[in-house]
Amino acid sequence: MDRIQQAEEALKKAEEKMNTRYRLGYHIMPRANWINDPNGLIHYKGEYHVFYQHHPYDENWAQMHWGHVKSKDLIHWEHLPVALAPGDSFDKSGCFSGSAVDYNGKLALIYTGHIVIDQENIFYQNQNIAVSQDGIVFEKLQENPVIAKPPEDSSRHFRDPKVWKHRNTWYMVVGNSTKENVGRVILYRSPNLRDWEYKGVLAQSDGDLGYMWECPDFFKLGDKHVLLISPQGIEADGDLYKNLHQTGYLIGEYNDETNEFVYGAFTELDHGHDFYAVQTLLDDKGRRIAIGWMDMWESEMPTKADGWCGALTLPRELTLRDDHKILMNPVEETKLLRESEHRECTNQLISGSYLAITTVELLEVLVVYDLTDCSAQTVGLKIRGLEEEETVIKYSLTDQKLTLDCSKMGKSQDGVRNARLEANEKLTLRMFIDRSSIEVFANHGEITMTSRIYPKKDRLGIELFSEKGAIRVEEFTYWTLKDIWKEDESLEKNILHR
Repeated sequence: MDRIQQAEEALKKAEEKMNTRYRLGYHIMPRANWINDPNGLIHYKGEYHVFYQHHPYDENWAQMHWGHVKSKDLIHWEHLPVALAPGDSFDKSGCFSGSAVDYNGKLALIYTGHIVIDQENIFYQNQNIAVSQDGIVFEKLQENPVIAKPPEDSSRHFRDPKVWKHRNTWYMVVGNSTKENVGRVILYRSPNLRDWEYKGVLAQSDGDLGYMWECPDFFKLGDKHVLLISPQGIEADGDLYKNLHQTGYLIGEYNDETNEFVYGAFTELDHGHDFYAVQTLLDDKGRRIAIGWMDMWESEMPTKADGWCGALTLPRELTLRDDHKILMNPVEETKLLRESEHRECTNQLISGSYLAITTVELLEVLVVYDLTDCSAQTVGLKIRGLEEEETVIKYSLTDQKLTLDCSKMGKSQDGVRNARLEANEKLTLRMFIDRSSIEVFANHGEITMTSRIYPKKDRLGIELFSEKGAIRVEEFTYWTLKDIWKEDESLEKNILHR
């Protein structure tokens, strides 16, 4: 508890010095300093809990703690005290990623302990449990680690446990690699959450899917089983796998008795610059909800100069299309963010461009293009800033390719991402723009593209455009959105004033 208190005091001091220019309005982010992977997503006693990898002492990655937020509606988040701090014999160098479960009415965290032997530059990893009576203060088990070491044929990479209960048995998948540096996911089972038996390899790289599979998540979606993984070490292939590390899925059939998972090809889940380490939860409405880290290792992170770094994506519902492609869309509750609604140039033909002027930074935008009434080769929109700043989303009808170009809004190096999209009759673009992020959902979640942006000047507006021809705009609506964090500040001030 002393280490938790020290972390809390460090965060309070860091908050006072923070530059707020790029602080997000409706995304999960740290109070100050560094965050990365989302952890422990769970719907517990009527509230959504999200934990995250956190360094409360610095804006850079270092000894990992677990930060903690909760919400009743997936939109309005409340910061809670740091949940886990490293320093015990089994996690002295970090409390790495993991998951959360309801354990006989208590909230239990299952996480990786990270131990570095400094002199030899060698690390070890194990799996541990911490339990809370109130969902806020967590106590690590005396029996930790509950899994002390990986299988004999394993490298030291052994992390990110995802745990769930099926019938009366607990299951755990762990990210791992072989001694030959082949990425894989391995499976354990337990009758009581404490005594674990190794059951073997669930899935493994064929040689092209990297040297380590991080952040696994395994669940049933529709009539299929899905394994989410974040492989490290995949080589770029044209427009695919352009980021340092990837996040995607394997989909197939799982036999619970034989532990056999028969699956197809790896598919990237998001095609933007900043999406990694996605995790999911199942809520009481039966929805499979995913949240990812909205940054990428070794990318430019200008907010470090402001005293903070890292954010999480909007919560997204995963659904399975008939052809077994996963669609990813913002949860219904994002409508709670909407303030004023603005409809423009509906059912109009545009040739060239149409500019809707708005200086608002927090926006949701919906544009529907009728591709059956189109002579243009390229259509799209720009989030315009003053002077030359812009973020461009465009669709090439000849190449059937969706492009997100952030090179003029903070990503001067490697600023463009592309994704193949067969939009035959309509192109629907739904976007969420925050002060330093953009999330694009094309054709109802068929393609998503998530990137951080870093504008230097104020916004000018939203510009629709067509190139080499005209396009009919079926709908163009945008909403100004609430700043949930400023709402919280106002509420705190009102309570103090009273």
